Amino acid sequence: MTGTMKLAIAGVAGRMGRQLASAAVEAGHALTGASEAPSSDALGAPLSNLVHGAPDDVQPQSDVAKAASGADVWLDFTRPGATLDALKHLKAAGVKAVVIGTTGFDAAQEAEIAEAAGELAIVKAGNFSLGVNLLCALTKRAAESLGEDWDIEILETHHRRKVDAPSGTALMLGDAAAAGRGAGLKALRQAPYDGPDAAREAGKIGFSVRRSGGVIGEHEVTFGSEKEVITLAHSALDRSVFAHGALAAARWALRQPAGLYDMNDVLGL
Repeated sequence: MTGTMKLAIAGVAGRMGRQLASAAVEAGHALTGASEAPSSDALGAPLSNLVHGAPDDVQPQSDVAKAASGADVWLDFTRPGATLDALKHLKAAGVKAVVIGTTGFDAAQEAEIAEAAGELAIVKAGNFSLGVNLLCALTKRAAESLGEDWDIEILETHHRRKVDAPSGTALMLGDAAAAGRGAGLKALRQAPYDGPDAAREAGKIGFSVRRSGGVIGEHEVTFGSEKEVITLAHSALDRSVFAHGALAAARWALRQPAGLYDMNDVLGL
């Protein structure tokens, strides 16, 4: 598919929502709808008030069914509860594919998404950057190649407003490292280092979190032995990198049958 996509964007007045809308306008896609929280000042106002070049006749709605009507793809980078609520309405609204960049889901919520993927093509990722997804592939390869005597630690830094921790991207990296070790992250995740008895467990994967200023996103994976340390890292310099990756995922998802996919599928990694 190479033509114009019809897109609806959840939480369009938020920072990521505006980035998605701007990237869509820049790429020549049609913004057919958008949603916002019931308390948002953006409700009922032209979308062009939020995003230069957006249509004047599209207004953010608090009703997901109305916001999604007429769209082929729903792009959702909001909060877990809002994303799950939207999934209940999208199939009936005629949406064919969903791109989820929301993070912070628990196991039960992940199961709800998997169930929704029985009817919709869903691409879900903790990060839509090409660089980050390549970092995940490199992390898995390094974990496969290095023995358990190499300690794996993941450090992530984000802006002060981010509420979930570790970040979805850090958990992606943890999943990749664990897969390289032939196990699941749940089995290998190190408990937080805190208190008088916080020794590192051999073979575990540790996480550290920083929240500071306006940092978009920085991730670092270290593999440390007694004699050397290998560091793999990525820094996001512009939030638009995530929006452009999400649009690539949307285009790819429209060609797929119902199912749950990630950026490895989109990028063929």
